[in-house]
Amino acid sequence: MAHTTSADHGIRIDGLRKRYGEGDTAVEALKDVNLTVASGEVVGLIGPSGSGKSTLLKCLGAVVEPTGGRMSVGERVIYDDGWKIGDLRALRRDSIGFIFQAPYLIPFLDVTDNVALLPMLAGRPNAEARARARELLQALDVDHRARAQPSELSGGEQQRVAIARALANRPPVILADEPTAPLDSERALAVMRILHRMASHSGAAIIVVTHDEKIIPTFERIYHIRDGRTYEEQGEGRPLVAAAPDGVSSPAPQHGGPASRRL
Repeated sequence: MAHTTSADHGIRIDGLRKRYGEGDTAVEALKDVNLTVASGEVVGLIGPSGSGKSTLLKCLGAVVEPTGGRMSVGERVIYDDGWKIGDLRALRRDSIGFIFQAPYLIPFLDVTDNVALLPMLAGRPNAEARARARELLQALDVDHRARAQPSELSGGEQQRVAIARALANRPPVILADEPTAPLDSERALAVMRILHRMASHSGAAIIVVTHDEKIIPTFERIYHIRDGRTYEEQGEGRPLVAAAPDGVSSPAPQHGGPASRRL
């Protein structure tokens, strides 16, 4: 198995711990989590319910404060037995893209504005932010719903819009919690192709929490989390392929084609 060097680390977690409560009622959600994801890499995180997957994502996403350990994003240490970043909101906005199980779209904004909002908040001109939104919506095959309200979308369409929103700022870290759960096989693999292109083109380090048997074989590296501890293993790394019109699998589009525009 190829291991990353310190210079390659988009994400590094060492000895991370999270305890909820105190005394006899305390729950050790994370006991000793060690994990690295190189820039440009997509890694799977799997484990049974209650194993600590969601807690780990919330800690890395600066939503929940760990109890101890160390976390780094790129060259920045963001936590070392205490937060080392003064503005956690800016960290989440500019450096971490979140894809949740539920879409959490803003109900009074249309699809384009839902995706364009984060770049606007980061100071991008409105026209540039909306152009970026349209590019992502087209890549995710939901551009025909660009002016729709979230309530008018199907569950799968809402999830694809949420994925577009997570990619909008080209964040160096993307945390995806069951991103393909509501999608059929073809669209689930399309989402994985987009995440891999995002990693390849922008150097993003991506963690995908999943139980989805359709996508687990596509990971080259997988972390299992059990009882609050992580265990690394080699994945199958199956090539991501697109479905041909006759239903026969064909190679995924190569870089430079219309379907592989810079994301």
